[in-house]
Amino acid sequence: MKKIFTLCFLAISTWTMAQVDRSIMPAPTQAKKINIKDSEVFTTANGITVILSENHKLPRVSFDLNMGSDPRLEGSKAGLSVMAGSMIMSGTSNRTKDQLDKEIDFIGASLGANQSSISMSCLTKHMDKGLTLMSDVLFNANFPQSEFERIKKQNISSLISTKSDAESMVQNATVKINFPNHPFSDVMTEETLNNITREDILSFYQANFTPSGSYLVVVGDITRQQTEEMVAKYFASWTGGPVYKNDLNNGDYTKGNRVVFVKKPGAVQSVVYVTFPIDMKTGDKNQLPLTVLNGILGGGGFGTRLMQNLREDKAYTYGCYSSLNITEDGSWMSAGGNFQNAVTDSAIEQILLEFQKITNEHVKDEELNLTKTNMAGGFARSLERPQTIARFALNIIKNNLSKDYYQTYLQRLESVSKEDVLQMAQQYFTSKNCNIIVVGNEEVVEKLKRFDGDGKIEVLDAFGNVMKDTKPADITADQLIDNYVMALTNTTSEKAAKKKLKAIKSVERVFELKGDQIPFALKMTEIFVSPSTEGQQLEGQGMVFQKSFYDGKAGFTFNMQTGKTELSSEELASKEKSNGLVPELNFAAKGVNYQLVGIESLNGSDFYVLKTVDGKNEAYDYFNKTTFMKEKTINVIAREGETMESTVTFGDFKEVNGMKFAHSIVQSVGPMVLSGTITSMTVNGKIDLTPFK
Repeated sequence: MKKIFTLCFLAISTWTMAQVDRSIMPAPTQAKKINIKDSEVFTTANGITVILSENHKLPRVSFDLNMGSDPRLEGSKAGLSVMAGSMIMSGTSNRTKDQLDKEIDFIGASLGANQSSISMSCLTKHMDKGLTLMSDVLFNANFPQSEFERIKKQNISSLISTKSDAESMVQNATVKINFPNHPFSDVMTEETLNNITREDILSFYQANFTPSGSYLVVVGDITRQQTEEMVAKYFASWTGGPVYKNDLNNGDYTKGNRVVFVKKPGAVQSVVYVTFPIDMKTGDKNQLPLTVLNGILGGGGFGTRLMQNLREDKAYTYGCYSSLNITEDGSWMSAGGNFQNAVTDSAIEQILLEFQKITNEHVKDEELNLTKTNMAGGFARSLERPQTIARFALNIIKNNLSKDYYQTYLQRLESVSKEDVLQMAQQYFTSKNCNIIVVGNEEVVEKLKRFDGDGKIEVLDAFGNVMKDTKPADITADQLIDNYVMALTNTTSEKAAKKKLKAIKSVERVFELKGDQIPFALKMTEIFVSPSTEGQQLEGQGMVFQKSFYDGKAGFTFNMQTGKTELSSEELASKEKSNGLVPELNFAAKGVNYQLVGIESLNGSDFYVLKTVDGKNEAYDYFNKTTFMKEKTINVIAREGETMESTVTFGDFKEVNGMKFAHSIVQSVGPMVLSGTITSMTVNGKIDLTPFK
């Protein structure tokens, strides 16, 4: 009998499945109001709004203290808030940085800070100790001068990688163009960093970190009574001035499309952003339907319109996306991706076309339902985290939202119709008043002119500032090289310079390199033996990571991943052209393709820019116009349709055996930045070539 029942059940199930038309998306069920437990909220006498979300599943608790002040316009001191945030954990009047780190580690806690918050998380049993450390940082951060210098140097090093990172460049241009004279447009540069003092850091901290208008979000294994006791014990004595309020603008709305170009020498791809500000704040009644629109356009994965058009149909890119950024301080829309130079203008045309289409016609039911389903799923998953409930409460208070804003979220999402999406597109979107930002090679510039009504292209530098025109050089490339060689040798004639150089038979330099991404110091050894032998080795922790060697006839490269590789005929030919203690001396004789591009201004100084071309690879050397010393080199190497850019800056020039050598260097390849100083140097000594062979 049991078998008969089972067979009947299977038959019925099979018949039922056969009746389902799976080509039809099932109708969504009616969304219900979510029962989200309210966080407990109370305010202290000194102005802290405390938000508590109890969760006793794990014996952990977190305290997240957020300041209530609006961002400040930093202008000539852009980077001040970032510097301050980086220094908060640098020690207190009671504990050095090392002592603070050790005490945090001892209890297995995490304690961190940025320019507008301090947060701590620990086991509930260590709550007192964790809050002792947190309050010590809050009240007694002392911003030591040594840490100020270290973090400033660290930031300057990171700026070097910005100059070769197209994504950073386009982000800088986006905030500068969308939000002029706004805190968003405060982009740090070496010049603005040099304007910041330790006293500026202290003043910022004292003005910004005040109890008035602040929010303390408490989440985890703690009761209301315990929370009140802990807040009274550790934060009741906190004092400070009033919360800072800033009347921020909503962005700069262009009339007609505006084209902005940022030069990235040698780039084989362009990074394209089509962007514009949006007059909206967090919690606006139109935020949800506008977010649905963005999900359909390009913010929702591979099925979006931008992806289907520019990736699947046109094959212009691996990915084209849109992002909607709604904040209480300013909002904007961006769409774009990475495109080969040959199709840069075509990609812009298609992005603008998608902007236009979404303002002219209703979206399809399928794409609307899919986007809403994805958004609902993401919202539901977020409710699994206890921090989410506290964040909801914080947003409701900060942005003056209705108390049931999140409880009714799914209902409001489900009610968004294609008519609503069209209305949002027509109200906020444009294809005719956009900021079109392109980071790439100058070869694409001419094609961009058609997108601006006046055919005008604005050129910005890597940090979003107006690029000063390259001035024509007042000397020739060969005269520059002569002046450089005389500056190196501290002579006044080419003959005397060459005599000094001829006397140098060998050079060995050993650098110690450090970087934020590497937890230990590296040792880099460079050798030169006249007339044409050279080598380099990078090692650390008893391992050789990479090395290279060339003796004028043959050579190789080595790295840990691929092992030893002999130089190809093309690489040997390139080496032969750029060989020697001062390779520039041989450029003319060896047929190197070089030209003096002109004079560029960097960080308040003028530089002659010498460009060399070796096949598909390019190099740009920057010589100080006053001293003629080479202070920077940019190498652009082409590999399989991609380019890799590396930058080396040179400083601290000192004379050794009649010739000036850089005793400090900073190297960057992508996000990796290494700073080095010479630990030993030998000129005309005996060099053991064995480690390099």
